[in-house]
Parts: sequence; C-alpha cells; structure tokens
Amino acid sequence: MKTDVIIIGSGAAGMMCALQAGQRGRSVVLLDHAKKLAEKIRISGGGHCNFTNINTKPENFISDNPNFCRSALARYTPQDFIELLQKHKIGYHEKTLAQLFCDDESDVIIAMLRGECEAAGVKRFMSCEVSEINYSPSTESEQKKNEVHKFHVSTSRGEFNSASLVIATGGLSIPKTGATPYGYHVAEQFGIPITKLKPGLVPLTFAPNDWKPYADLTGVSLDTIVSFGKQSFRENMLVTHRGLSGPAILQISSYWQHGEPLHINLLPDCDMLALLTEQKTSKKLLSNYLIQRFPKSFSEVWCAELTAHKKIENKPLNQYNDKERKLIAATLHDWQVTPSGTIGYSKAEVTCGGIDTRALSSKTMECIEVPGLYFIGEVVDVTGQLGGYNFQWAWASGFAAGQAV
Repeated sequence: MKTDVIIIGSGAAGMMCALQAGQRGRSVVLLDHAKKLAEKIRISGGGHCNFTNINTKPENFISDNPNFCRSALARYTPQDFIELLQKHKIGYHEKTLAQLFCDDESDVIIAMLRGECEAAGVKRFMSCEVSEINYSPSTESEQKKNEVHKFHVSTSRGEFNSASLVIATGGLSIPKTGATPYGYHVAEQFGIPITKLKPGLVPLTFAPNDWKPYADLTGVSLDTIVSFGKQSFRENMLVTHRGLSGPAILQISSYWQHGEPLHINLLPDCDMLALLTEQKTSKKLLSNYLIQRFPKSFSEVWCAELTAHKKIENKPLNQYNDKERKLIAATLHDWQVTPSGTIGYSKAEVTCGGIDTRALSSKTMECIEVPGLYFIGEVVDVTGQLGGYNFQWAWASGFAAGQAV
C-alpha cells in the first residue's frame, strides 16, 4: 500500500497526528501492535482521563533541551483540545491545580479521537507487528512526479510505503498497556541520539532495613513540601510498605537523582521552633505533642528514629534545651531521606528522557538529518509533571507533526 504518511503508534500523540494530517488531505495509515486502542488513555486519571492542565507552560516539562517544547505548546493549547471536546459534547470538570478530567469514563476521549481519524479517512491496522523499516531517499525524477515513497515498512499486515514516517510508540512506562522500546530502536537505526532513560512520576523505594521502622505505617498520608535541587512540590505524601508515594513524591521522582537525598518539610504551615519554645514548660512527651500534627503511629516511629539517628531522646518538652529544640524543628522542616531507587517502569506514569530533541525541528518534530522521519509524544525527551501535562504534550507534538507531514 502506498500512502502519504505512516504513523506507528495509535495512542494520544499518534491519533492526534493522524487526524490532523488526514484533515489536510493527506492519506494516512496508522499502525499499532496492540489489540486495544489507546490503553494508556483508558486507564489514565483513575479511568476519567486527566486530559490536560489549564495552566500548561514550558516550565512544567523536563528535558535536556528545555526550550524545545515551547513552539509546539504555543501552537496547540489546552483551549484547543477543550474546543475539540465541546464539538463532541464531552463533559469535563476541573480538579485541584487546574487539572481537567472527563465527567464520563476515558473511553469518550478514545471514541472522539477514533471518530475524528475515521472522518479524516485514516486507515488503521491493529495487532500489526512491524518487522522492518527501510529507507531510500527519493530520486530526482520521483520528486518531479511527486511520487516520493522513501519509507518502506514491512508488517504482519503487509507492506506499506510512504513519504513520511511518524514514530508515536510511547516510552517504557506501564508495559501492561503495550509499552515497548520500539521507538528507541527506530532512532538507533537512523542514528538519532537518545538521552538517558529512567522511570518518571513513580513511587520511590528504600533499602528494606532502612525502611523497616516505617513499613508498618502503610497508608499514612501527610501534607508536605518535597524538594530536590531547585524543585519543590507541595502535595500529599503517602507512606507505603516499600517507601514513599503520593502526588508530591511522584512529582519529585522525575527530578530525583539516584544516591541523593530528598528534603521533606513535614509541617509546612508551622514554625516548629516557635511552637516548641512556647511549650518549653510542658511535661508532655514530644511524640504525644506531635500527635496534634501527625497520626499517632507516624509520630511514635519518627520520634524513635530521631532518637536512633540524631541522638535526641523522646522526652517531655520541658527537658529539651535550646540546641535540641532547634535540631528537632530543623529535622521536622527538613527531613532528609535517601531512596534506594524506584518501583520501576511497571508503575511509572511516564518515561523521562528519550529522543534527543536537538536532533528534531521544534516546529515540526521532523528529524533534521532524516527528512520525512518524525518523533512525537512520550518517546521524545520531553516529560511533563503530574496533572495532565503529558497528555497536552501528546496533543501538541502530534498536532505539530500532523501539520507538517
């Protein structure tokens, strides 16, 4: 089959690219190895698809080349996607921190994108394994006849030839949705550099012996400010049997570097030194006093660890001297813990790193050294924070390529 555009990967970015190219009159073939369409959309947002964030800006994204995302994000905004929802009469609502979710289940987004693709004449082949991609630059005579079919894709559903090839295969996160490293293999085939890959938006783990005192506190949730380097996030932190999770931890995980400590302010709304000073005549145990601020179980374990590591006993408040009060307050406002790693790609919401954006056009997502080859979505080294940003990158990068292929 000869076609103008072949897109490998029918997730959020792939379908957005397909429908945009189809609406421009391009003939488009969409290939995917999966049996089900857009599983990552289906499971997102607790099944209600956190499809964008009203406050999307370039600063919400991580990349070795931080300015790369600006062009695409400026040309396809959250409001543009909202207008698409309104066209299809899909209800949505805003949650905390400007996150937008569907009123109904995520299937409505998948159905909308599928319908837009079908209306634009996109041909979709599912359960289609790609076995080989060959590239032969078009001859001068072919260019004159406008018969440029330089990408030759061999699949389990036949042979496809096209002028443009778009890789929208996603990253390594959540393998159960069909994630594979295929997009990176394509980049390697064409000599496109790839930045370091790691799980992002993922729970953090600790060495079992280090975490043993906290392991029984699974389910304890605290309002915290979690920091690493210049990045800080104020949201809930959740204690698990293996380490820490919750929105604040997922956010910071994308920035955290292995072997380095996290800084956690356990009481962001308090001046603990002032409060402890006010209580310096109190006979209440420190652990009992902290129960006003923390669950009893966490207070007791935290005070026991303070004794073990800082050599400050859990004793009545009136028995602490000024130096000890300062150290207790400082430790509560800057609890430093060093994770041993992450749970990995099985629970990671995204893959940090990817196709080096210095090899791509920020306007079109086309490879500078391989004309006609495009990379979009999660496979690219642009990773959003938690809260709808990664879907907005999928829409924006898919739109950018869809307008160019």
